[in-house]
Amino acid sequence: MKSAIRAALFLTVLFAIPIVPFLWLGESFEEGLLKSLREPSSSGVVISWVIGLLVADMFLPVPSSAVITYSGGALGVLAGTVVSWIGLSIGALGGFGLARAFGETIARRFSESEDIERMSRFTQRHGATALVLTRALPILAEACVLMLGAGRLSWRQFLLPMLVSNLLLSLTYSACGAYFQGSNSFPIAVVVSGAVPLIAALVIRRFWRPKSPDASADAPIDDEGAV
Repeated sequence: MKSAIRAALFLTVLFAIPIVPFLWLGESFEEGLLKSLREPSSSGVVISWVIGLLVADMFLPVPSSAVITYSGGALGVLAGTVVSWIGLSIGALGGFGLARAFGETIARRFSESEDIERMSRFTQRHGATALVLTRALPILAEACVLMLGAGRLSWRQFLLPMLVSNLLLSLTYSACGAYFQGSNSFPIAVVVSGAVPLIAALVIRRFWRPKSPDASADAPIDDEGAV
């Protein structure tokens, strides 16, 4: 319930970002905002912020899809994809590594108990494929990475699906940002790209009731052992 309330508050703030300042400050503010979005002061600054935010997304409620969309508009499809892929992958490596080292304690520290129960059963059933199936869904994607780590999935089995799913996600949203860059719809595209996946995740969480896992979350997900 706490995460649902936080998500609802986050959505409210996200939708208010392009609306409230315009209502208060008028068209001149909107024009200045559009100009700053289209012409970032420094590619290095944008790259640093994008990577930093996407790394933090593993542990904090960062709207990663909105960040990637912005990076695509600010840096272009290719650079936005690569930079976003690096940020997402570093965050996933960190979360997986910590959960693998410290077990379910880390997973429960950064995810809700209900999400842990959902992902515990889901990852036991689907293994590393769960990474691809949940990657586009905020909250669930992070819980999936943490539970795969807590379940001691091998690094070899984790890396390929993680890298591929992050690449596809980065390419999709970067292309979206590049497409809308230069138009008045760019800020809206950034906001919508952050809101839609979160709404989808909340709907799925609403109807996906967690069940008690058949096995302990600390048991290995497969028999191949650790690397």
